[in-house]
Amino acid sequence: MADAVHTQSNPNAAFTPRVFSGIQPSGGLTLGNYLGAIKRFVQMQDSGTPTIYCVVDLHAITVWQDPAALRRQTRELTAGYIAAGLDPARSILFNQSQVPEHAQLAWIFNCVARMGWMGRMTQWKDKAGKNAENASLGLFAYPALMAADILLYHATHVPVGEDQKQHLELTRDVAAKFNHDYGVDFFPITEPVIEGAATRVMSLRDGSKKMSKSDPSDASRINMTDDADTIAKKIRKAKTDPEALPSEAAGLEGRPDARNLVNIYAALSDSTVDAVLRDVGGKQFSEFKPMLADLAVARLSPISTEMARLMQDPAEIDRILGDGAARARAIASPILQKTYEIVGMIRS
Repeated sequence: MADAVHTQSNPNAAFTPRVFSGIQPSGGLTLGNYLGAIKRFVQMQDSGTPTIYCVVDLHAITVWQDPAALRRQTRELTAGYIAAGLDPARSILFNQSQVPEHAQLAWIFNCVARMGWMGRMTQWKDKAGKNAENASLGLFAYPALMAADILLYHATHVPVGEDQKQHLELTRDVAAKFNHDYGVDFFPITEPVIEGAATRVMSLRDGSKKMSKSDPSDASRINMTDDADTIAKKIRKAKTDPEALPSEAAGLEGRPDARNLVNIYAALSDSTVDAVLRDVGGKQFSEFKPMLADLAVARLSPISTEMARLMQDPAEIDRILGDGAARARAIASPILQKTYEIVGMIRS
């Protein structure tokens, strides 16, 4: 993962490499959040590049949240970060609303971004649907806040899932337009980091749909709070097809359920799809599913156990978030101050 930060062609040579990413505390963590994001957050922390990871609670309220549930979910996501291997001493961990500079920079970016850019966002169309007139302004404009989240720290790399790639492209557009409009080279052109076998984890009940915490069927997902028995049971009942597993990735074409389970196995085992299929090609799912269940339990149940332990001490979680927010503001405040100066605002 270190190579992903340091060896690709770099338009940001003048900027210190820094990683930023975040997840919304809008419901329970799933295997999709872990494989698509948190596992890679840990890998990037271990690469030696400075890392900042946020619980993006301002994004969460673009749709209504129960206040008590939002507080609990913010702590649970933080517990998930730590249980999965993020170290508050090595990475900066905080919740977004404790760093007001995010919202302040977002307003400037609201004035840089164009309405047409926002209207083309696929997630806006998906989430608002036919009810766009009743959607919040925040839901429409939140890609500008996401750009502010990233650029507030001059982040050069952002590990994201495939479904966030369009928003990273908008972040790059905002940075480029700001730099062009004000004749500066102030914001980096952030690089998305989209890697791994399971950057988009699909439903266990329908391999053509993304695994989602909003799916009415709990059997469609593995929750990071599930115990070992529940994890194994869900995998045993996951949808498959009657064919044997192929020995090459090409054999997964047109087999979304099979592809999903192989992808999950590859990601959990830190392997590749090709390497997994070399080992299991020709096996029936009656043989493969127990292998996957054992692997998932071994990798995930320690995380769920540690999350439960951490959640017994909410005051300690709040302390970690507060400490992280202070460290984040130490980076963000000078960057926002310089942004104001570039724009022409008088600051005493």
